[in-house]
Amino acid sequence: MIKLGQMDRKGVVIRDGHDNFFTPLRLLFALLVMIGHAFAISYGNADAEPNVIFNYTFSYLAVNLFFIASGFLVTGSMLYRGDTPGFLSARLLRIYPALIVHVAFILLVIGPLVTIVPLRDYFSSGAVWLAPLEVLTFYDTDLILPGVFANNGEQYASGPLWTLRYEMLCYIGTVLCFSLGFMRKRWMLLAQFVIPSILWIIGEGQGWFEPLPATAENLTRFMIAYGLGAAIFAYKDRIRFTFPAFLLAVIALFVFHGTPVSEIAMNLVLAVLVMSLAYVRLPQLNGLKKLSDISYGMYIYHWCVMQTIIHVLPGLGVAELFALGLGPTALLAWLSWTYVEKPMLEHKARFGSWLRGRRPVPPKPVLAD
Repeated sequence: MIKLGQMDRKGVVIRDGHDNFFTPLRLLFALLVMIGHAFAISYGNADAEPNVIFNYTFSYLAVNLFFIASGFLVTGSMLYRGDTPGFLSARLLRIYPALIVHVAFILLVIGPLVTIVPLRDYFSSGAVWLAPLEVLTFYDTDLILPGVFANNGEQYASGPLWTLRYEMLCYIGTVLCFSLGFMRKRWMLLAQFVIPSILWIIGEGQGWFEPLPATAENLTRFMIAYGLGAAIFAYKDRIRFTFPAFLLAVIALFVFHGTPVSEIAMNLVLAVLVMSLAYVRLPQLNGLKKLSDISYGMYIYHWCVMQTIIHVLPGLGVAELFALGLGPTALLAWLSWTYVEKPMLEHKARFGSWLRGRRPVPPKPVLAD
């Protein structure tokens, strides 16, 4: 095991390639979201999730961790490929095939099993047949269906999907920045973190977000985390993640608690933590790097699984609900990875070539100072 003293003297350095713990870490993030949502579903109230530190909940912190890791890895993917069609191919095949199967599973399996309306009324409802269009365009991801989970405290059939809208918007932002030449220099990637941070501080301080749709505030929040990941990638060969750096970020979080700056400090704490854990050298745990990447499946399936359990066994406590939901969720996630996600990702080169048409693959760009 690595000692804090070793981290203090040497720090954790980002390595090139796939020699990291991002796969098990993303699984851990998904489990943290599931823990938070177990409170919401058990109590029948989205506000029932407890705060971990200050006003930050399990799911809030875990989703930000996802976005920091995504900003780092996706920015690296864009710059490594240097090819917009290839990038879009990888991103679309990562998100959509599993999401399509997930929506079909809820509409055709979960819905008919738990709805309290006659099946004829269920299948003749416009809400059921419009749901795929609404979810896959991210117009409305709540999946509130006729009679489905009607007696549960929360009626959403798939509560976590709303964050995918912002994940896709961040991907689109990455493509636009790359296409416009705004990813050629390190400071341009740093600006992807600095600009939304300034917007957040001013917007929260001046009340700019209050009259706007929640999308504006949420997008700014996720841009900070995603942009921080992009900035870390830009300077990855110059950064060492040390215990003093983590301690400094924690102190900043406490100092700025209650102000808009706390959001930025919180993301810095999370960034130091996730990057340190992703690249720490722990040979004894190298087997974890070979785990199947079931985090996406865990993320999208856990809500409908726990909603179904609480429908069948109302009154379950948080711990019981999480324990009963973990196995079925892991099974669905493994099936999704094995038979949907992984096979589809094997076609990303072919799909990228199709999107590219007859155009040649451009040379990979060089990230300059």
